[in-house]
Amino acid sequence: MGVAGLAVVLAVLATVLARPFPLLGVALLGAWILSRQYLFYRATTALVSDLSVSQVPARTLIRTDETTTVTLTATIDRPTKLACSIKAGLPPATVGKGGEQVTLDPGETDAETTVDVEWPVAGRHEFRQAHVTVGDGLFEQTVPVGETAAVTVQPRGPRNVHVGEGGDQALLAYGEHAADHPGSGVEPAELREYIAGDSAARIDWNATARLDTPYVREYEAETDQETLLVVDHGSSLAAGPRAETKLAYLREVAVAVVDSAKELDDPLGMVSVGDEGITSRFEPTTTTSHYDAIRRTLLDLEPTARTDPTVDDRLGPIWGHSQVSTVQETMEGARKTLVEFEGESDQFSTTLRPFYDSQQYYRTPLADRPLLGAVRATLARRSGQQVSIICTDDSDPRELRETATLAARNGGQALLLLAPTVLYETGSVQDLEARYEGYVAFEELRRELSRLDRVTALEVGPGDRLAAVLAAGGAQRSPAGGGRT
Repeated sequence: MGVAGLAVVLAVLATVLARPFPLLGVALLGAWILSRQYLFYRATTALVSDLSVSQVPARTLIRTDETTTVTLTATIDRPTKLACSIKAGLPPATVGKGGEQVTLDPGETDAETTVDVEWPVAGRHEFRQAHVTVGDGLFEQTVPVGETAAVTVQPRGPRNVHVGEGGDQALLAYGEHAADHPGSGVEPAELREYIAGDSAARIDWNATARLDTPYVREYEAETDQETLLVVDHGSSLAAGPRAETKLAYLREVAVAVVDSAKELDDPLGMVSVGDEGITSRFEPTTTTSHYDAIRRTLLDLEPTARTDPTVDDRLGPIWGHSQVSTVQETMEGARKTLVEFEGESDQFSTTLRPFYDSQQYYRTPLADRPLLGAVRATLARRSGQQVSIICTDDSDPRELRETATLAARNGGQALLLLAPTVLYETGSVQDLEARYEGYVAFEELRRELSRLDRVTALEVGPGDRLAAVLAAGGAQRSPAGGGRT
């Protein structure tokens, strides 16, 4: 402002005195300003190119309303004569608690500060680039610098997650996966006699000396385990207190499955199912972005609202709307034909009527069971054996049985993770004994499902609430004649 004021005074003076000398001063002042601006531009460009800025959150996975720290670090290869300040690029949905800016004074080469940040909103939050502001007293410039980071904020949910059977905790984790055929690996499988062409390195010399003839040791080949994760988020999964619903507990376990698959680099596919059918689908693969996308989808799931969809709405996502239309047209044609032949007993109508009647029976029940339809449609797209982990509740036992049987066909395995409705009902302490009876009924269903070939069923719920229900049943009583007493 002082330089600009001086230029104005000189210009006015030149006008008043009618002399050109003050104008020469204005010109010299302008040239000086331009040279200062050029030098500032060059110094700023050099500073920004030499400056390294990092924003490192202490944790990249937290829960809503938690506070964590973000470290803002600025380093420069060689000292500069310019002063600069660097401001962290915190995501818009965060609340910084001061200290978001660090200053690098002339002659300094590094500076660091730690910011306390609160995360009130769930989701994935991307940091913006930090901004460096450079000034020399005459000019000032602000430019974005440095790398970005991301933090995933999980909604607050269940803390005391119980996964087990009959009240007993079960370990839900992936282990080593062995193939059913011999090959290179680390687990011994069997001994066999040496045949021409076998590598000498595979000879088991202890067995050879003992049996007086060359023997080769086979090892089990290691293989990846392909897993299909099916997550039900229909309207019945909304039961339970806020942030402690059936879906909230099942989501905790599903996220743990994703993390385990990522750690073991196992192919993982995922299907989410609402009241009207499939809402998202991920084909099995092993990329980091794939696991992260499944994780984000799980965190964003909310229970769907039950509506009364048409048959086309229910089956369209599974079969495709064109196929559904074709089926409906065919059935309508069959119906009209039967009407025309009503009362007649020819061979055509006698043969066709049972088929049409059976289709009328099956269409509605299957359309009203989206979980079964989603598993059927997904497994039809896959070949070979795989593990299906199905997260749902006990609201439809018939659909559970059929879904589990379907998932375990052709050598597959099914793991049912079930949220017992009785553990999510709200009520008084006096209701605990009645809930115990409800839990006994659920345990009978869970045991029945676990007796199916290649099917395992486990309960998922709040451990403290389950303990209270079991305690209300009496120390000498146990659910369905087994489990915890």
